Amino acid sequence: MDISTSDWKVFRRRVPEWRERYLRLRNEELVGLLRDGAHTPTERFWRAKERVAAEAHVLTACLDGHSKGKVAWYLSLMYGHGMIGDGDLDAFSEGLREAVRASHRLTRGAEPDGS
Repeated sequence: MDISTSDWKVFRRRVPEWRERYLRLRNEELVGLLRDGAHTPTERFWRAKERVAAEAHVLTACLDGHSKGKVAWYLSLMYGHGMIGDGDLDAFSEGLREAVRASHRLTRGAEPDGS
């Protein structure tokens, strides 16, 4: 898919915002894991460590190596991992929005009509 210059500029401008928003939520979840009184301190530590490792994988996949030619792919990854939502896609061209949503439907196993 050819990515317009305007879509590329929006993508580059918004990625830092999306990263910080995503990490703010993940950090709050980590704090919750560490404060979970239903588990021992050792259990809380290891649960948090596992979660950090999983999130590091998501961040690396979604945020490393951006190029204009791979914008649709990165947006699809971010969308699938919940880093961005439908509202975030509104800033992009209709074709790119639809490509990202279609990619997500296919990876989720949904029919193209949304069912």
